[in-house]
Amino acid sequence: MTDLTISLNPTASELLTVVSTIKTAIMRSRYLAAKSVNKHAIALYFHVGEYITRIMESAKWGESAINQISNLLQVELPGLYGFAPSSIRKMRSFYNTWKEDFDICSLLTNKFITSIKSTPDKDLDICSLSTNNLNKSDFEAFMSIGFSHHYEIASKNLDREARLFYIRKCAAEFWSVKTLHRQINDGLHKTSPIKAHSFNKTISDIDLRSRALKAFKDEYLLNLVNLEDNDPDYIDERILEQEIVHNIKSFIMAFGQDFAFMGNQYRLEVDGETLYVDLLFYHRGLRCLVAVELKSGKFKGAYAGQLNVYLSALDDLVKRPDENPSIGLILCKEKSNRMVEYAFRDMNKPMGVATYTITSKLPKQYTNSLPTPEELRELLDTDTFNQ
Repeated sequence: MTDLTISLNPTASELLTVVSTIKTAIMRSRYLAAKSVNKHAIALYFHVGEYITRIMESAKWGESAINQISNLLQVELPGLYGFAPSSIRKMRSFYNTWKEDFDICSLLTNKFITSIKSTPDKDLDICSLSTNNLNKSDFEAFMSIGFSHHYEIASKNLDREARLFYIRKCAAEFWSVKTLHRQINDGLHKTSPIKAHSFNKTISDIDLRSRALKAFKDEYLLNLVNLEDNDPDYIDERILEQEIVHNIKSFIMAFGQDFAFMGNQYRLEVDGETLYVDLLFYHRGLRCLVAVELKSGKFKGAYAGQLNVYLSALDDLVKRPDENPSIGLILCKEKSNRMVEYAFRDMNKPMGVATYTITSKLPKQYTNSLPTPEELRELLDTDTFNQ
């Protein structure tokens, strides 16, 4: 006779597994529900904007008609939210910005009203949008971000590619409207990717190489540091480093969302000799260490050799087995791309060179995700991040 042991009491580990599975299902369900609601809202606002635009043009109504429409909607639907006169005008702007990219087949027409009256119980999809001009990923991004984000983009004088750039960023990085506003004003879409690098020959994985190229920029604005009392033509490297560390949250916002700060003057011991990396980061998306060397003047070939040594030491002493090889970045005031090419030619580590600008006035073509003074004070007042 076989002895069967039946466990009536699950272990703590088994319970945690069950709870974790259910939690994941609940969170995914909530996300999909919210995503669906947003998708329908975006389509509705587009159609309302279309309908209002067309009927005002054909009837030659003035802007005051929008106020009357909004007031009557409130009478018909007491407590209605989101259809104030200003909101309806935003819907018109939204529609006029994107009307060339969507198939115009508004359901808010006399034909539609007639069909509702004749078949009142029919489940009509009033909130559908179709497009022949956007690819699948761009259409999904378009439908996934909030209407406030859409209006922020539509209200600016941006060309189509710039608008799509910000929509992709909002969808992928979950930007707040405040962040979006700042990035647009700073002209992030005009920022050039890094040009001087050795990634093509040192990173064999094509996907990783592509992501590395997107992770670094050709120029960074570091006006977050307080160097007013210093000669603008000569910046002391240690002072620059101290200011960056003091404002590390803001620096990371300018540097990139996926960078996590690991320390400054990061110490490496190699056969009794001590090496110091100016700034060490970890990039979550690239899954690698990023060593940043700060230089006060123009790029010199010797900098590449120094950084190559640091990267070798980091790969041997700090990098974990499941992480990608470390990447190095030299931040300097000036650079010659030809000199960088010669310096990197016989190096075997992935490295890049970018320049930084320190100005009292933000040049839009170079700015990145820098906080406002109010936001900076708020960041520095928090103690969620201490170094």
